[in-house]
Amino acid sequence: MINFSKYCILFLVLAIPLIISYFYMSRSLLWIVLYFLFFLTGLVFGSINICSCFYIKTMCKGNSDINAISLTFDDGPDQNITPKVLKILKKHNVKACFFCIGKNAGTNKELLKQINEEGHIIGNHGYSHSLWFDLFSLKKMKSEILNADNLIFDIINKRTKFFRPPYGVTNPTLAKVIKTTGLISVGWSLRSLDTTAKGNTGKILKRLEKIKAGDIVLFHDNISEIPEILEKFIELVKFKNIKFARLDDLLNCKAYE
Repeated sequence: MINFSKYCILFLVLAIPLIISYFYMSRSLLWIVLYFLFFLTGLVFGSINICSCFYIKTMCKGNSDINAISLTFDDGPDQNITPKVLKILKKHNVKACFFCIGKNAGTNKELLKQINEEGHIIGNHGYSHSLWFDLFSLKKMKSEILNADNLIFDIINKRTKFFRPPYGVTNPTLAKVIKTTGLISVGWSLRSLDTTAKGNTGKILKRLEKIKAGDIVLFHDNISEIPEILEKFIELVKFKNIKFARLDDLLNCKAYE
């Protein structure tokens, strides 16, 4: 798929004849306005579609040849829900990756240690998960990510490599931060939409039936319905004779420095 740089070059190349026609052929200014709006629409689509790799190379799917999937959990750790999730994972001997919010890790240090000690991966999901994260300056965005990284390191003595952008949104600023920090951007290939789980667990499980080898599945371990959904989902995957692999094994890359 086309990336940001190629998209901008293509835009400029196509814009030249349009601008020339405006000045020398009396074309309506409306065409130029519509063209710019089309260009902006493409930028927005590239931002919200993390797996387009429009701004950042993002790993959204693993090797399907090993017949396995990986579970990932965002926005924790949560003192009420995460322990239940860990109990289910331990019961089924499944290892997952928890993309933790820094401030949540700071207030749940023992829980973060438990996640690590039970063999799961801990990834970086930013410090505050601010609604305005994508509008932060380069300096502030980098500080947000490094603060979470340093806090996690202080608790488990491991330097994370996996980073999942808050809300799954990317932009040129984040691309620069990822490049300078050496982090690996991780997305997903199957989104559970569990944030809409209230009263809709059946619908979510129906969606998850599309699971196939190589998928990276997105859950949130701060949703009250997740333990019920997770238990049934694990049974579904086993019924399909698909295995579970830790994210670093599925992607064949290191989770820590």
